[in-house]
Order: sequence, then structure tokens, then C-alpha cells
Amino acid sequence: MKQLDQSRLDALSQQARQSPRRRANHNLHPELADPIQRLAIAMEPGTVVLPHRHPHTFELLFPLRGRFLVLHFDDGGRVTGRSVLGEGASVLENPAGTWHAVLSLDEGGVIFEVKHGPYVPVAEGDYAPWTKGWEEGELLAWYAAAAVGDALAPAN
Repeated sequence: MKQLDQSRLDALSQQARQSPRRRANHNLHPELADPIQRLAIAMEPGTVVLPHRHPHTFELLFPLRGRFLVLHFDDGGRVTGRSVLGEGASVLENPAGTWHAVLSLDEGGVIFEVKHGPYVPVAEGDYAPWTKGWEEGELLAWYAAAAVGDALAPAN
């Protein structure tokens, strides 16, 4: 039996706090080639998740602890959806090919992710081109304030 108990979540959060990326994950799937990827990701505020897409799979997200802002974008960088997991929404599915970004709102936050495998790193062409030139702090502040209809344009 596999389970994520509070001590595992605490340890994962501690790893994220100590990581330069401010993130750490614990896989429930036995190997990266598994056809269903299942993982808990501790994400501290300040971690940067650039807008990206997964052409081959949906991505199911639900918070185990804390709140997470999820933004969906169209191909031009305009926000088409905004949800706060752990506050207004309990589960969110990003359809395959949908541009999205995630912002951790709380210290100690852990989100659970399920998607089709095998694990495939996000390809260069699947990171949004309209994020070029943005400083990480400015990008995170933009995420936090973004409303549906706002456009994330390339920085000057």
C-alpha cells in the first residue's frame, strides 16, 4: 500500500524549502515509464512554473495542503481561466495542449498531480513564447493579479 501521510508531506515541504527551485516531488508511480504518472509536489511561494502545455496528456491537479492559483491561457498569452485550488476549487483538470501556469500561495503547500506517462520533459516549444524577458518576481506578481482577459505579453 502506498500512502501520503502528514510526516511525508512535512518532509516533502521541508525539501522544497531547502531547494533552490522551492519545489520537491514524491512519485507514487514506480518508474518514469509508468503509463500513469502520480505525484505529490511541494511548492513553496516563489517557485516559478512558467506557462507551458502538455500536448500528449491532460493534467489533473488537487491540493493536499495549501492553495494554488492556476491560470489558463490562449495561444497569445491572454488569460482564459483562473482558479484557486484549495479555496474555490477542489480539483482541476488541464486538458491536453492547454497553456497553464501554477502559483503556490501558501508555505507548506502540496499539490497532487495525475497525468498520462511515460514522463516526458516539457519541450522547448511547449513553454509559452510570450514569457521571454520577464523577471521571475515580476512574473509571479503578474500571475497573482491576473484576471480573465488580461494578456501576458513579452517583456520589453
